[in-house]
Formats: sequence, structure tokens, C-alpha cells
Amino acid sequence: PVRWRRGEPKLLAQTRILDLHSVPFHHPRRDRRRDFVVVHAPDWVNVLAHTTDDQLVLVNQFRYGIDAFSWEIPGGVIEPGEDPVIAGTRELLEETGYAGERARLLASVHPNPAFMDNRCHLVLVENCRLVAPPSWDADEEIETAVVPVAEVYARARAGGITHSLVLDALLFFEPIWRGRRTG
Repeated sequence: PVRWRRGEPKLLAQTRILDLHSVPFHHPRRDRRRDFVVVHAPDWVNVLAHTTDDQLVLVNQFRYGIDAFSWEIPGGVIEPGEDPVIAGTRELLEETGYAGERARLLASVHPNPAFMDNRCHLVLVENCRLVAPPSWDADEEIETAVVPVAEVYARARAGGITHSLVLDALLFFEPIWRGRRTG
């Protein structure tokens, strides 16, 4: 395949959480020009908060896009210039009141590269424990549950966890978790 050449984006809409652009692209070999819609959003972070007794911290919250509740791992928007690991520990504490040790980046993924330009950073925080009450944003109302890791994977496989970025995080965490159980 040949890389398309990107032109100057044109802002179509600006919202609180994302900007929508029309971006012209040119295919140099076929001489085809076409405008594509690109969503520009800040990077996100999702946190696997693993406790000392082999559980994960999950959150259940209402999601406007699907008009339903969704079981997920804590996460949120990374502030401009903020390190993803720092953002992850901040979001974990704000949403759940949990903190831990040995926070590290597991992976960074593109949520949907077909039309989005941001990344989601997946962070693992170990030895988590409840240290404070949550400090939610104005639009947040979150149920927190601490669930055995094996049960989290069973829920995911049974369709009880459907957020694709959470499933990505579980994919990257599974070999670490299994290695500790057998090692």
C-alpha cells in the first residue's frame, strides 16, 4: 500500500470532549483526492488496579453513548503534557479512592485508527488499597467493586464487560497475572 498525503484539516465542530475535522488526503499513485472525517481527542488512560489479594478494582457507571451502565476499569482523560502513568494514578484515586505501588505503562493503543487520532494508555498499578474517598467530576457517579481477577476474566468472556479498551487492558495484563499464579 501507498501512504496517502495529508492536507490541511478544517474544523467542522468543537466540543467539550473532542474536535471533528474534515481532512483532505491525496493518494499519489492513483491521483485520488478525498476528504475524510477525523476525530481529534485528547489521549486517555485506563488503569488496571491490582490488589495484594489478587483482585482488580472495577467501576460501574452510566455511559451516554450506549444509554446503559458499563463495567470498566478506572480511567479518564490525560491532561496536556501529563505523563500517562501519573494520569493513571490520578484517575484511579479520583474515581475510586484507591492508590498503589509500582505503577507502570503496559501498552498504548489506538482506540479506533480508522477515524480517531488519539491513543489510550494502559497502566498497571500494583498493591492497590483504599486510601481515601473518591473525588468525582461533576458528571460522574461511580459504583466501585473489587473483584477477583479470575472472575473479571470470566465476566469479560461472558459479555459482562464490553468496553473494548478495557478488554485490551485485560489482554495485556493476562500473561502477567498468569505468570504470577504459576511462578
